[in-house]
Amino acid sequence: MRIAVDAMGGDLAPAPIVEGAVDAARRYKRIERIVLVGDQAAIDAELAKYPDRPATLTVQHATEVVGMDEAPAQAIRRKKDSSITRAVELVKAGEADAVFSAGNTGAAVAATTLRLRTLPGIGRPAIAVVLPSMRGPWVLLDAGANTDCAPEWLCQFAVMGQEYARHILKQANPSIGLLNIGGEATKGNDTTKLAYKMLERSPLNFVGNVESGDLFDGRVQVAVTDGFVGNVVLKTAEGVAKAMGRWIKDELTRNPVRMAGALLLKRGLASIKERSDPETYGGAPLLGVNGVCIIGHGSSSAFAVSNAIRVCGEWERQQVNEQIAEQVKAFGSGA
Repeated sequence: MRIAVDAMGGDLAPAPIVEGAVDAARRYKRIERIVLVGDQAAIDAELAKYPDRPATLTVQHATEVVGMDEAPAQAIRRKKDSSITRAVELVKAGEADAVFSAGNTGAAVAATTLRLRTLPGIGRPAIAVVLPSMRGPWVLLDAGANTDCAPEWLCQFAVMGQEYARHILKQANPSIGLLNIGGEATKGNDTTKLAYKMLERSPLNFVGNVESGDLFDGRVQVAVTDGFVGNVVLKTAEGVAKAMGRWIKDELTRNPVRMAGALLLKRGLASIKERSDPETYGGAPLLGVNGVCIIGHGSSSAFAVSNAIRVCGEWERQQVNEQIAEQVKAFGSGA
């Protein structure tokens, strides 16, 4: 397994990206090579901090970087030698099996889709994120790749989410819900109403509409929506989780008595943090492209980067893309 890493993508790049890549190279022996793509001088300066780093780490120079605030499509067309573009081109050329970037999400989606194209039968790719629930992890997609969607795309997202849940989360027959403003089939806009009818006729384990308030109780293992709503749900969940963490810390450290009680809760709180920590999953796969692309948060730590590189390897071994293409073909013939 060979991984191309956008070393310049991220709020604090390249430091945490290089550190995470070094950690992954040490931990995951199945990874044959990790290519750090970006400004060679900056990357080499970071690599110098790890004199005992594995020889599987290499560098490919790229002269440009797509900024977090740049218009994605324009930046990809204008900056031909950007780190994300060069990293994706390594996959296209067969010199890498997967790409990871924690940079501009839109640029990663654009570069991957333009150069690798989508799998047969897929209209648009979707970003899938794994979130915790009372009954285990579940998948939300799309989390930001497509602000507006056609009904058939939502159905394709359902198929892709099913295969991700089956092969990566090891859920034998994942239940699929269509995110909506109510549980009734008549609720929603024209797009969700049409998608509901298509999913209802499909062979998928479709349980109907699901409201956002039900997502974290584990009712479904896959929740399907457009990228606008999905991104709002994701960032709201992240914001609430951070706020709750701060509130709990403030209350448990308010006085000595509460601090003593906090010591008794330490293990339980640590377990909750581990279950809800998105960095454990490393990044979100871009489902539906003809290749492996994992997208990380702009503030990804070295821990998250290392886990994202691990996920790249798992994705390739499980042959998820082949399963998605097969199921989309079956869905199209039976829907």
